[in-house]
Amino acid sequence: MKRQQFDYISLPYLLIAPQLAIIMIFFVWPAAQAIYQSFMLEDPFGLSSQFAGFDNFREVLSSAHYATSAVFTLVFSALVAFLSMAIALLLAVKADGIIHGQSAYKIMLTWVYAVAPAVAGMIGTFLFDRSIGSLNHLLNATGWPFNPQLDVFDASFTVILVSVWKQVSVNFIYFLAGLQSIPRAVREAALIDCRNGFRRFWTVTLPLLAPTGFFVLVINITYAFFDTFGVIDTMTRGAPGGGTATLVYKVYQDGFLGADLGGSSAQSVILMILVLALTVVQFRVLEKRIHY
Repeated sequence: MKRQQFDYISLPYLLIAPQLAIIMIFFVWPAAQAIYQSFMLEDPFGLSSQFAGFDNFREVLSSAHYATSAVFTLVFSALVAFLSMAIALLLAVKADGIIHGQSAYKIMLTWVYAVAPAVAGMIGTFLFDRSIGSLNHLLNATGWPFNPQLDVFDASFTVILVSVWKQVSVNFIYFLAGLQSIPRAVREAALIDCRNGFRRFWTVTLPLLAPTGFFVLVINITYAFFDTFGVIDTMTRGAPGGGTATLVYKVYQDGFLGADLGGSSAQSVILMILVLALTVVQFRVLEKRIHY
């Protein structure tokens, strides 16, 4: 392989300088500030501060509300990632088998990708509103006393449903691209060797789709942790009783609404460590089971 040489030694550094500046300004500097603030106790107006050691971390980790938020985040993220991936994979397999009208089918399934999370949350708010929400009336008509304003389970159901609906279109695009990249010769050979469609999918198609599935899993966990902020903020704002507040939303509530800068910074550091651990597990454990 021929090695690329630049005429000026400073040129490659100038080319990567904008990207490095963005990383420094939007990631390294805020992360350093969060670590610094997590060890400080500040007044709500930011006029004075004093060193507090690990007091902010001890207070956060002993809080029952934080434990509730952590459990909800884990359950919420697992359900959103699993359901959105499973539904998208099923739809992609069906779309891949359609011969006529495939374009219309793809457009119908992918238009949701253009909807922002906050807009999806507003749509969900109207659908589940107690007065005018059609889905609220439908669920109550089945005998389910559906009340997301007072019941944590019902409120969790609404934010999970809207979050899954928002993410299915993204997963569908990746899964369909992965299915269509499988060589036609491999498909025809599998069709000859195995007539059972489910067994053929499980033993041939799914292993070949594993690299795409791993990538989709990573972006789905990231989505469930961070990008669902808009859905929760517009639909429940963490209510009732903080039962639908994810860890990211609790950082916002305590830091921006509660003016607890030290506590919210400590939560940010804990969340950063948690996401780092999840990333290591994903790439060290799960990726070893995938063959490219």
